Amino acid sequence: MSQEVLVAIGAALFLAVGGALLTPVGEWYAKLRKPAWNPPNWAFGPAWTIILGLWAWAGVLAWRGTSDHAGRTTVFALFAVNAVCHFLWSPLFFKLRRPDWAVVEVVFLWASLLALLIGLRPYSVLASWLIVPYFIWVSFAACLNATIVRLNRPIGRA
Repeated sequence: MSQEVLVAIGAALFLAVGGALLTPVGEWYAKLRKPAWNPPNWAFGPAWTIILGLWAWAGVLAWRGTSDHAGRTTVFALFAVNAVCHFLWSPLFFKLRRPDWAVVEVVFLWASLLALLIGLRPYSVLASWLIVPYFIWVSFAACLNATIVRLNRPIGRA
């Protein structure tokens, strides 16, 4: 297995496992008011598994599509920024119990995905398309997050 495939798998596993560990779906979350269109809890694991698998595949394709150090730096930076934005959302929402802060952070996650969609295209059109499900899911999640904030005001008060 090539080095870029191993790195991509490792990064996706890190985000998946880290995200799962930082997402305690406990009593606090169960008591939040949520819209009727909130997916069932069991749907999030499979969704993120598929999304992060596509993300890793996109990373490999984009990396292989680069022809110089500048291209590799660009691809690495795009994925690194996205990974940081991805990793920050769960602790804000679940660990700190601040969906209001998470709804601000999700804007940065969404922007990092838009940057991936646009930035990967010169290296691999398919890689750019593989990010589309992640972009759609985060767009949906941002709406869900904002609705949860609206339904549960005030947030952060005991």
